[in-house]
Order: sequence, then C-alpha cells, then structure tokens
Amino acid sequence: MAIRNIRTENDEILGKKSKEVEVIDEKVKELIKDMIDTMHKFDGVGLAAVQVGVLKRIVVIDLYDEKPILKLINPVIVKTKGEQEVEEGCLSFPNKYVKVKRPAEVTVEALDENGKQIKVTGTELLAQALSHEIDHLNGIVLTDVMIPGSMEYVEPESIKTRKKDKKKK
Repeated sequence: MAIRNIRTENDEILGKKSKEVEVIDEKVKELIKDMIDTMHKFDGVGLAAVQVGVLKRIVVIDLYDEKPILKLINPVIVKTKGEQEVEEGCLSFPNKYVKVKRPAEVTVEALDENGKQIKVTGTELLAQALSHEIDHLNGIVLTDVMIPGSMEYVEPESIKTRKKDKKKK
C-alpha cells in the first residue's frame, strides 16, 4: 500500500475518459488499496483512479460512517432521481469549492473488488460522491459542472474549520 500523487487541475489526464477494467487481478486490488490510503491521507470522501494517473474505471468512496468503504469497478449510473444543489470540493482542485447541481438520489451498478455484480443506491452525500467520482471517469471535472461564478478559494488553515462546520450540519 502506498500514497499516490494526486493529479491536479491543469493535468490533461483529468480530461480523458477512463477505460473499463477487463480483469480484476492483484494489480487492480493493489491500486484500490493505494487509492483508499491516498484518499484518507488527504481527507477525501472519494477518489477516482484517474486522479492518481491511472485511466481505469475504478472509484473508492468513504463517507466515514459505519458503512464499509465502497470499492467500485466499472461503475455506471443506471438511475437518478430529484436534484440537490450542493457545495463541492475535489482533491484535484485543492482549496477550491464550488456549487453544483447533482441528483438527490443515484443508483449505480458496478463490480466489487472480487468481480461480483453489485448495485448501490445513495442519497444526499453518497449520491453526490457517486456522481462526482463517475464524472471523473468520463473526463468531467468540477469546473465543467459548477454553477458559474460559484468558485471560492479557501485558505488551507481554514479548511479544517470548514470541514468541522459541515459535519455539524
């Protein structure tokens, strides 16, 4: 397991579409472990493989609740419902936050790390995270979907305070 470098906003790989995973081998499983370690190191809620420079359709999501970390291979959104306007950040856009419109509920079909077909339905933050990470797999980044004029830069020392305030809501 290792911490990988996160590709940031001007890296052209972020605009590329990721390729389907055809074989789930030890290399893919190691990538997933590295992605989880990297996401946790930088206090992220989700991470797509492209964000660590790998053009594979893999995402990990951790809402830091009692539920297990989601490890999704070849995820596809099969159903959406409703709409929510949310504030969103991204590990590839450090210290920047924007407002976006996301579905209020999302259903995703994917494979788990053992190749088993799974279906995940999420609302609120999970719906937001699923939508955000799957956007990454399609070469879509935060600035592509933000509500114009909503970007805000937050000084690094105030980010921890901001996260604590969000958790209170």
